[in-house]
Amino acid sequence: MKLLTVIGARPQFIKAATVSRALAEHFPGAREILVHTGQHYDANMSDVFFDELEIPRPDHHLGIGGGSHGQNTGRMLEKLDALMAAEQPDWILVYGDTDSTLAGALAAAKLHIPVAHVEAGLRSFNRRMPEEINRILTDHVADMLFVPTQVARTNLRNEGIGDAKIHMAGDVMYDAALHYRTRARQPQWFSQLGAGAFALCTIHRAENTDDPDRMRGILAGLAQSRLPVVLPLHPRTRKQLAQHGLELPDTVRVVDPVGYLEMVWLESHCDLVVTDSGGVQKEAYFHGKPCVTLRDETEWVELVEVGANVLAGADPAQIRSAMERAGSLGDTPKGLYGQGDSAMNILSRLAGVTPTA
Repeated sequence: MKLLTVIGARPQFIKAATVSRALAEHFPGAREILVHTGQHYDANMSDVFFDELEIPRPDHHLGIGGGSHGQNTGRMLEKLDALMAAEQPDWILVYGDTDSTLAGALAAAKLHIPVAHVEAGLRSFNRRMPEEINRILTDHVADMLFVPTQVARTNLRNEGIGDAKIHMAGDVMYDAALHYRTRARQPQWFSQLGAGAFALCTIHRAENTDDPDRMRGILAGLAQSRLPVVLPLHPRTRKQLAQHGLELPDTVRVVDPVGYLEMVWLESHCDLVVTDSGGVQKEAYFHGKPCVTLRDETEWVELVEVGANVLAGADPAQIRSAMERAGSLGDTPKGLYGQGDSAMNILSRLAGVTPTA
């Protein structure tokens, strides 16, 4: 079995690492070609990043990024087309909802190479989000759809996709959370903050950072927090705050972006997570922490349904209320995203199926 994996952002490397690890340990005759499109530049993706997380280096780096969604996708398609035609893999493996995901799926479909989509079936039902368009289009050209939840399976069925293509795999991020939990480390700066109980916050989505009214509302909500808020500030968010002339409230303690192992430590030791990130919503659940989501909708609807997550949007009163309610939540059901064996579920299915053009 020969896989060609297309990824373009740090979270996708962490997801793909779980599958790469299982492939190396349990499928000795298989081969994986790892392609990094370069979609997201990340200063944390140094040699240390790969060494600490035991992640294989990319076999190919396309160096594409910095343009618009259309520009990036188009340039990726051109380079991926030539690379896939030369490699002729049995499967193209794509993850999530980035422009790299869509470009990988489209390039493969044009060459009649089967596509497997990990994290298929997620829907926010907000088509203003580029991620939503990427998810939908990828799902509808893919040959095998690995869904993390029953909700995702239902979404695909409702769009007319047959059960033969849909496979319940669980969530590879849960695999990663279990693997890296014992490797997490406290950031060097944390003891200097003097924080006891704290809320961990991340803000990076364009729907928030590019809208000064939404950011103003979010900051006003954070200003009313009873807990100090630790905010690893994304460079893009920092730039947008300065551009809009917005100042962070005294309740917020800004720190530089953190690596994955430090983020795992912060998620494990905080009292509350406040975020607009899809991945961090799940990680809060994995680590048993209540979550407030700074969006009007989420693709992880099951977390809202079981009370692990509260949607607050960008309204200050809703944010304050959600933070107060979330902090008092009791235990929530376990096992929403599988048993931590998603990578093996995916590879066993791929190895047991003969791809058809």
